[in-house]
Amino acid sequence: MRRTLAVVALLLGSCVALQAQAACPPEGQTRESLEALKAAKFAMDDAAARQKLALGLVDCLGDPDPALRDGLAFEAFSHWMREGALSEATLRTLRDRLYEGLKADDPEGFRHPFSALVLSEVARTDRVKPWMKPKERSKMVEIATRYLASVDDYRGFDNKDGWRHGVAHGSDWLLQLALMPSLNGKQLDRILDAVAMQVVPEKPHAYVFGEPGRLGRPVLAIAKRGMYTPAQWETWLTALTPKLGDEKLAYNDEAWLARRHDLLAFLTGLYLEADRSEDPALQALEAPIVAALKTVP
Repeated sequence: MRRTLAVVALLLGSCVALQAQAACPPEGQTRESLEALKAAKFAMDDAAARQKLALGLVDCLGDPDPALRDGLAFEAFSHWMREGALSEATLRTLRDRLYEGLKADDPEGFRHPFSALVLSEVARTDRVKPWMKPKERSKMVEIATRYLASVDDYRGFDNKDGWRHGVAHGSDWLLQLALMPSLNGKQLDRILDAVAMQVVPEKPHAYVFGEPGRLGRPVLAIAKRGMYTPAQWETWLTALTPKLGDEKLAYNDEAWLARRHDLLAFLTGLYLEADRSEDPALQALEAPIVAALKTVP
């Protein structure tokens, strides 16, 4: 009897797995049809079919196959949104489904970061041509900052699985929000707080996939607005050094060394961008960054 129940459970589990996999490609599509669509630069004359397919591709963001997840689904989303090919109704539904994707179980670690990446494209559409109401935009800031601050899966690229890149994708989302002129000081503070959580992550990890540079982009976008004084920037930047941990561990602890690596990569990247910029607002960052660098053991 126990053996029979075990077999039944195994079969049921297999059916559930097959159903989950069947969601990508979406109903009415095959891998080949999606590849053909990509070859045609995602051109679809039937607008209604395009809206339907866009929503159907959401499940592909959790697919373990990088060609489906990244090469087809994400590229389709990015292309259509940058071409203005998705309606406001579709964008709103897509956004809400992606929010749900951030809350769903993600044992393989693909759905959350790719939901965030597509949400960065959704945010971009609103930045280029506003369609969200202020409350919707405020909600997005809250969800985006919580997402980046919560990332604890630091896998980047894998030769077999492709990209996950949660920190970088979350930073891309915050960049698009930071560029929105309608955001207020409190919302920008939230973005900076979320970035600070990942510049020196609590879970020791040495970034090797360009994450410090991506974390720097929303910071640079905020700096360009000229809303913060050099003294405020120095306070924010120097507050990152204590995240390294006990000074007694300096150069004698693997986790401390990983944190120092991340902090120096972030500060150095910011300095290079500020130094080569002709924007006075970014040039004003140089002295605060140097002050922060001097606090790093």
